[in-house]
Amino acid sequence: MTPFDPQHTSQINDSTSGQSSRRSVSVSPGASGTSDTPIASATPLVSVSRLRRGLVGAAAAVAGVLVWQVGAYAFGGAEAAVVIAAPKIDEPVTGAHTETAVFAGGCFWGVQGVFQHVKGVTKAVSGYAGGNAKTADYETVSSGSTGHAESVEVTFDPQQVSYGKLLQIYFSVAHNPTEVNRQGPDSGTQYRSAVFPMTDAQRNVANAYIAQLDASHVYSKPIATKVEKYTGFYAAETYHQDFLTEHPTYPYIVINDLPKVHDLKRLFPALYRDTPVLVKTASAK
Repeated sequence: MTPFDPQHTSQINDSTSGQSSRRSVSVSPGASGTSDTPIASATPLVSVSRLRRGLVGAAAAVAGVLVWQVGAYAFGGAEAAVVIAAPKIDEPVTGAHTETAVFAGGCFWGVQGVFQHVKGVTKAVSGYAGGNAKTADYETVSSGSTGHAESVEVTFDPQQVSYGKLLQIYFSVAHNPTEVNRQGPDSGTQYRSAVFPMTDAQRNVANAYIAQLDASHVYSKPIATKVEKYTGFYAAETYHQDFLTEHPTYPYIVINDLPKVHDLKRLFPALYRDTPVLVKTASAK
């Protein structure tokens, strides 16, 4: 991918004003060498705060993406993963080979990217949950007034990876579960930490695990993750799917999301796979 184009920097709203902050996406040839969808013309411009405030400027454009790669942690992007115990209560083992779970943990690019590298996951789709179908589009959700959270629908084989294990990855690697209505540089209710159980068994496991983590005091603050009622999941726009894999040198990805994939490999080596399961690959079959 070519270096960041400063023409599409931020229309960021000040989070202190009470408005949600948003991010902007400018795309160019992807990692595979193929052309990406020209967001600015063919699809809605993705607005802004996925470029960390104050970090993107002319110097970065001149120096190139290597600066971002070397200084990802130094710039204060992704937080270090927290080592946590597995849930004491998990779903009962059945003969099923397909199950679905929905997780919200800030920007769906990174959450999707993490789960796409987990063995046993057969599909991970970025989208919206918590609101209704009429408001399930990026521009409307970005207002922070729809009830939607940026979410990822994970389809998995419970014979290979359990719902409880996915929760462990979600809490330790995919996001910071102690942040309220924000993750990293992004703020607003659409970036809240939430799980949307599909079954009573999932709900019981999620509630028990949150109580377990709070009781262990493994985090310096209480878990902010809410267990919300599942009312539907709506897939996000095509240009949001597989974003981490297609844009590995995009500054937001380098700073905030690639470290999560690295932590997944480090903390869950038995579940990590190098080749991610991509939405666009699955859709082409």
